[in-house]
Amino acid sequence: MTIPSEEPYAVDDGTVELVRLIRAADSLSRAEIGQRTGWARVTVNQRLDRAVEAGLLEEIGTASSARGRPAARFAGNPNRAQILVADIGASGMRLAATDLLGTILRRGDQTIRIADGPDVVLDQVTTALQSLQDPDVPLWGVGVSVPGPVEFATGTVVSPPIMTGWDGTCIPGRLAQFGPLIFVDNDVNAMVMGERTASYPRVDDLLLIKVGTGIGAGIIANGRTLRGAQGAAGDIGHIRADVASDAAPPLCRCGQLGCVEAYAGGWAILRDLAAAGRDVHTVDDVVLAVQNGDPVATQLVREAGRTLGATVADAVGLLNPAVIVLAGQLASTGEHLLAGIRERIYSRSLPLATRDLHIAASELDGDSGVRGLAHGALDRLFEAKHLNQALAVW
Repeated sequence: MTIPSEEPYAVDDGTVELVRLIRAADSLSRAEIGQRTGWARVTVNQRLDRAVEAGLLEEIGTASSARGRPAARFAGNPNRAQILVADIGASGMRLAATDLLGTILRRGDQTIRIADGPDVVLDQVTTALQSLQDPDVPLWGVGVSVPGPVEFATGTVVSPPIMTGWDGTCIPGRLAQFGPLIFVDNDVNAMVMGERTASYPRVDDLLLIKVGTGIGAGIIANGRTLRGAQGAAGDIGHIRADVASDAAPPLCRCGQLGCVEAYAGGWAILRDLAAAGRDVHTVDDVVLAVQNGDPVATQLVREAGRTLGATVADAVGLLNPAVIVLAGQLASTGEHLLAGIRERIYSRSLPLATRDLHIAASELDGDSGVRGLAHGALDRLFEAKHLNQALAVW
């Protein structure tokens, strides 16, 4: 067991384990803690007292008991500190401040250009996060996601296809003024964590497909985020597309020919819609055209769904997810995109893999990324090292 330091609120490994246990269960009584851990009553009481003293847990009420007086229940203290998050995309970012339960307290959206490079964008992120920070509440962590490959262990961007000038950028180093805990991940990994936490907490195998300016996939397998050896898992947009066409394959933004994204990404649909004579300039213009019933835009989105669906069908065969969630700007086109995806998945996958498969658009209104970042930052926070670093300051 780790012995607490001289810091007034330092906690040992057992107390951290208790806090994580209660956080996962929402609330527990003393008896329930003992039943789940096997700890002696005196150990449970000592660790509860320490966690409450440090402000990590709070007594929230009582539960009825078959014998004797009602038992006190304990839950995480959401107001002990705050977490700041920035979900950065190719052309915009969503930011939020949350409590220690991941509940969004304040939020903001900003337009950016990821190709402006890390100096410009991270300066904008810094200013935006500072504007959301409550100066009277401790800041215990920051979460950041970017639309490109991230070496998860270090938070370093590695050879991103669309993030010009970002290669080798260590994001925690650039945001060190916010403290030692800077959680960095790929944007779709953050989104899939957010979807699972908010909408599918009991689903251990979930696949999220983000279709915005680009295309990516976030994967939960056996209850864990699947990032791969170097954090490059889920790069579904740069798989070679399975299309029956005699035309030369289009050039993708990554420099390869014929990627899924070059046919079905938001920028590719925008390219084709502009070539058809429509006055469109952003992916949001594409979405609006579909919602207004433009036949060319609708046809392009449906075909994009079929192209993407063929590749997602391969992923279904490999991963056998229970749920597929469609997110990103083009998810707002509804059944026009979903129908094509479903068509290819069900026609190309084995019946066992699709028998109970649930396919739906996200219902989080663009908040899946910030929710997932808060969840990831909190998971890292509630480790002895990081928690004691935070308690030492506040």
